[in-house]
Amino acid sequence: MSGGRAVDYIVVGAGSAGSALAARLSADPRHSVLLLEAGGWDDRPEIHGTDADSVLSLLTSPWSPTIDWGYRTAPEKRLDGRSIPVARGKVVGGSSSVNALMWVRGSRADYDRWSARGNPGWSYDDVLPYFKRSEDYAGPRSPLRGRGGPVQVRDLERPSPVARAFVAATRELGHTGTGLDYNGVRQEGGGFYYQTTRTAAGRRSSAATAYLRPALDRSNLDVQVEARVTQVLFDGRRAAGVEYVKDGRTHTVAATQEVILSAGAFESPKLLMLSGIGPAAHLGRHGIRALADLPGVGANLQDHVFLPVCYQARGEHPPGALLSEAGLFTRTPAAGPDGPPDLQFTFGPVKFLPPTAPAGQWQGPGFTFAPIALLPRSRGRVTLQSADAWDQARVEANYLADEADLDVLLHGVGLARELAATSAFDAVRGAELAPGPQVTTDAELRAFIRANATTLWHPVGTCRMGTDDAAVVDAELRVHGVTGLRVADASVMPDIVAGNTNAPSIMIGEKAADLILRSRTHPLPTGETA
Repeated sequence: MSGGRAVDYIVVGAGSAGSALAARLSADPRHSVLLLEAGGWDDRPEIHGTDADSVLSLLTSPWSPTIDWGYRTAPEKRLDGRSIPVARGKVVGGSSSVNALMWVRGSRADYDRWSARGNPGWSYDDVLPYFKRSEDYAGPRSPLRGRGGPVQVRDLERPSPVARAFVAATRELGHTGTGLDYNGVRQEGGGFYYQTTRTAAGRRSSAATAYLRPALDRSNLDVQVEARVTQVLFDGRRAAGVEYVKDGRTHTVAATQEVILSAGAFESPKLLMLSGIGPAAHLGRHGIRALADLPGVGANLQDHVFLPVCYQARGEHPPGALLSEAGLFTRTPAAGPDGPPDLQFTFGPVKFLPPTAPAGQWQGPGFTFAPIALLPRSRGRVTLQSADAWDQARVEANYLADEADLDVLLHGVGLARELAATSAFDAVRGAELAPGPQVTTDAELRAFIRANATTLWHPVGTCRMGTDDAAVVDAELRVHGVTGLRVADASVMPDIVAGNTNAPSIMIGEKAADLILRSRTHPLPTGETA
């Protein structure tokens, strides 16, 4: 590339990882950083609310398409042919601006497994400093928790009566574990979820509010919104810049140092493929010349699947109740007594019912158990539908393709019913609405699961880190086969983490910044971490 604008670093995507990365790179005034975001600013009031109604409105309102990519899977064979919506934040802050505000790191075993698969520097002990650096935890001091970081994390301050009943029910069934600190020594047991809120009154702490907005006055950071990147541009095999469209005009900008894709598990592999990096045969079918034949681009898609188990509630919920207030990490028999938890619950004072539920069931208060297959074995893929950058990628999630994942959900339904039957729920429990008391046999429950299970919106793994032929990036997040190009988002995860993916994605952005700056012999200061 010659002529035109040039910056040191181009970051594509202002989501959980990209916001953290751009803020950390631009903290050094010697580095010029351009952050390109396809969506707009996070200026809708509903984005910053934390109550269940505000969060649900983000994806169910007439204006929702302005902040969501609108992805749906291809018809899912093991989910009765249903096409499943997969929400992806198309807004500054990405999915951290539209999620349910839960702050979950995952288990030690997750990251140690990444490291064991040939990714040095990604063990739990290696990534813990980045988790700590990212958070400002308002609870008790701990060597495992961070203070003074950008993301504000709080204990749930006003749990609803049904959330208190849930936690008491986990104790009644013997699920004590570590109680409230599932981000502590062991990820096990029941308790209230940590919330990413800025104030006790409840305002969302997203990657946008935590990282980007405090950095906007830096002269070396340029954040461009509604700027859709269409391809990475190369000089030989070196990433030299990007092409993007803003206000109907096509622009090019050069990167003197690196281009970093932080566009998420669907858009990052799509951009690689549009730029000639991916499975050569697939690219050829769309008339794209392969610059680097990487068969793993778009493969290895993993996601968390859950099934709502819903009850009518007695009494009214207090105003301001959150979407997911409490949870549980536990093991099914398949995990063994010493393995990491393979079943997670979220629980909240809201009704999640099948679309076919009778209208009367939606009336009145309720609560929902959401058992989640935490370590899914099923794998899907992301491919191109065409060479047109404006066409969405094709997402084949293959949910429940491995019967073991369905077995975990089946166990979860049984455990949800056991929890609901405890004395802790006696004062608040109404009728079971879904699956319903008439659904009892394994065959009936399996059929109900296939007809009603859905995604928790945690897609990862489509540009996975590793050294084998199916890997896309190395342990430094550099794309194999080319230079000057990295990927830093949830797509690099070799395996999905045992928990929600916002905190791990932010950690990846934090670590990516360190990897990049250390390559220039200017490491970031560690700051206060405990």
